[in-house]
Amino acid sequence: PARLPGVEIPSVASLEEMNSMLAERVVEWTQQWKQEGIQEGIKEGIQQGETQVLRRLLARRFGSLPEWVEARLQAADTAALEEWAERVLEAATLDEVFQEKP
Repeated sequence: PARLPGVEIPSVASLEEMNSMLAERVVEWTQQWKQEGIQEGIKEGIQQGETQVLRRLLARRFGSLPEWVEARLQAADTAALEEWAERVLEAATLDEVFQEKP
């Protein structure tokens, strides 16, 4: 129980019953972990795609991108990337795209 917090382990009458129960649980846990990994991979893939698109838009609009822009893009979360992408359309400079809004 200490190694699996939040997981209820039912009482069992024999080692054979325990072996059967654990075999079932391992299958369930493996499927759960696999699904969690897939969801995390999808999330990361979406964020990488948004970063690439924003990088291309910025380069097309403002030319070669300085290192500070690359650093901001790599450190950004999805919300920041989306906000900056919207600003690309109206900003006159790179600084305007990345300025902090009050």
